[in-house]
Formats: sequence, structure tokens, C-alpha cells
Amino acid sequence: MSGPAASKRPRSNGATGWLLSAPALILLAIAATGPLFIVILYSFLEKGDYSGVRWILSGDAWFRVFFEKDIFDGTVSLADANLAIIWRSVKLSLATTIITFGLGLPTAWFIATRPATQRAFWLFLITIPFWTNLLIRTFAIMEVIRNQGLLNTFLLHYGVISEPIQILYTDTAVLIGMAYVYLPLMVLPLFAAIDRFDFKLIEAGYDLYATRIKVLRRVILPIIRPGIVAGCILVFIPSLGAYVTPRVLGGGKNMMIGNFIELQFGQGQNWPLGAALSTMLLIIVLGSLVVYMRVSAREEPHG
Repeated sequence: MSGPAASKRPRSNGATGWLLSAPALILLAIAATGPLFIVILYSFLEKGDYSGVRWILSGDAWFRVFFEKDIFDGTVSLADANLAIIWRSVKLSLATTIITFGLGLPTAWFIATRPATQRAFWLFLITIPFWTNLLIRTFAIMEVIRNQGLLNTFLLHYGVISEPIQILYTDTAVLIGMAYVYLPLMVLPLFAAIDRFDFKLIEAGYDLYATRIKVLRRVILPIIRPGIVAGCILVFIPSLGAYVTPRVLGGGKNMMIGNFIELQFGQGQNWPLGAALSTMLLIIVLGSLVVYMRVSAREEPHG
């Protein structure tokens, strides 16, 4: 069939598809943007007398995120406690990303260089932690690093240390826990990138008298960069908003921004401040995603 009828058919099918998917798209938009809009709105309202909010526009919550006012003389100073929590969250998230990359790259390379019949088995081992609840995995790490745990017991038994090392309830404990929890999220994207890598390029680099370091820096890393960026984003974003691991391993003393947000909505009864902190966390995450999209667009300029 040719002529006007044939040219109108694809448009008609496209319109029908949009109409059929409209209910699901509307529901998804409401479910996704509705709660987000409420949180952003709450961040610009006043704190309620006991809980909730008062429907009066105010920027006090955003002010209190970064500054604090003395109740006696009204002087303004930086909110050191808030900024310390935010900095700890960013610092531990970046450290977790670096550690998981350092452990994940050799692991992904090892799996990708196995025979094709063995790769499924190694990937199966990597995904086993996902079968277990996050809380159970966190308690498992706590049993390893606590004062009477496996690590201290082993070191004491062989005389490496004379007394238990205090690891639990420190930033180090939180870092160890998050690195353990999010390591598979780094390994899988790296494996996907390395699996498509042409290993003949390594041989070509050696033929041109490049050292192992130069081959890694000039050949391997640039080619698998999309997998590196994807893995870093997948680790950095959830670790930035982590709640369970800092709560259990930090003991409430070394809280991160996720715990601080829960505290404001719970015991603090300061919903606007909690909403402002949540929105700021969202801005940091969106900034990370923008960086990821820019790098991806640079790597694949033709889409």
C-alpha cells in the first residue's frame, strides 16, 4: 500500500501506543514526583510546634543547614555539627568508591579473563551477597570487627597485638561495612566493560615497548572508562545516603546524612530541616548523575 494512507499509519500507531501507556506514565509521574514535590515544599515551610509543619513560607530550614544563630545574642556562625556530618558522608562515600574500585578492578579483570565456561560461576559468587538482607550482612561484618570478633581474636591468638583494636563504632568500621556491601555494584559494571575489551590491544602496546603501567594507563583504563564511571556512580550514590550500615557500625556516634535526616523527622521533630537535608542530598546525587551523563556523552558522541 502506498500513498497518504501508508504515511499516516506509523503516526496512528505511535499515537495509539502513547494513549495505551498514558495511564501507567501518569501514575508513574505522580508516584515519582509527588513525594519529591512534597519534600521540596516542606523544606520551605516553618517548623510545627510539636511536629509537622506550619504552612508559612520560610527559608529558615535551609539557613539552619549551613548556619546557626546564638539564642542569646543572635550572632550567626557556621553549623559545625551539620557540616561535619555532610563532610563525613561525602568523605566516606568517596573513600568507599575508591576502595571498591581498587578491589573491584582486579576482581572484574580476573573474572573476564577466565574461560567462558567458568565466568558464570565466578559471577554467581559475586552476586551471592545480594541474596542476603542488608541488615544481616552488616551484622556479619560487625561480628568480624568487634573487640571479641574474628579479626581481633585471630590477631591476639598469633601475638600480633596485645589488646583488641577498637574498630567498631568508628568511621573505619562504617567504611569497611560500606565497602563490603557495595563492592558487587562496582565489580559488575567493570566486568561488563572488560568483557568487551579487545586484548589484542595489550599485545600491540607491548610490541610498541610500553610498560605494564603505560598499558594500564594509556590502553586499558581509557577503553573501560564507561564501566569505571558507571561503577563509581552505582557505589557513590547509595553509600552517600546509607542508613543501615552507619547506624549499626557507627553506633549512632558517627552518623551520616541519612541518619541525620531520619533524626530530624523522628526525635528532632524538625520536618523542614529534614526536608532541606533530603533535598540537598538529592542535589548532590543529581550532580553526580550529570557528571556521569557528560562522561558517557563524551565517550559515545553518536549516542
